[in-house]
Amino acid sequence: MTTKLETLEAGLRNALGDHLQDLTVALGEITVLVKAADYLSVMRVMRDHADLRFEELIDLCGVDYSAYGDGTYDGPRFAVTSHLLSMTHNWRVRVRVFAPDDDMPLVASLVDIWSAANWYEREAFDFFGILFDGHNDLRRILTDYGFIGHPFRKDFPVTGYVEMRYDPEQKRVIYQPVTIEPRENVPRVIREENYGIKNHG
Repeated sequence: MTTKLETLEAGLRNALGDHLQDLTVALGEITVLVKAADYLSVMRVMRDHADLRFEELIDLCGVDYSAYGDGTYDGPRFAVTSHLLSMTHNWRVRVRVFAPDDDMPLVASLVDIWSAANWYEREAFDFFGILFDGHNDLRRILTDYGFIGHPFRKDFPVTGYVEMRYDPEQKRVIYQPVTIEPRENVPRVIREENYGIKNHG
């Protein structure tokens, strides 16, 4: 008897054909890997093919692989991972695409296929600096307009670059370089002989 997961895998292999770069099944889930050049056409097939019918994009996020595998990973740095849902067939799939250029990560926008991609792609741009070709309003969504850098990149400094504070003299919020002075934490050691013993007197 064919399981639902096997039916989905067969449907994906049949519908995507040569556009399928890799397909893995693990922990009861299917992950599909596609090339950036095929990404948009593959996603249209995922939505429209009768054997798949992924009507809904339920999540899209960026991933930075620069520190993956404790430095043993040697592939493209930035990926976009999407999770799709078929209400018709009641199944899900994960789709991953790597941006071919680490210095200017760019993949196609899915906004014309699923309008829900709009804010997800803006978040991936804001946090990872991934660009989405065809997105008509790609701007920051969660960080401030004056924010410098992309905070979910592995090389982004933990303290950031700038801090903001209210300046009472200027009567407005100002930005200034981060001023965090390093400090040394020395643990407190208690050396009393009878510490913690009741009625020791």
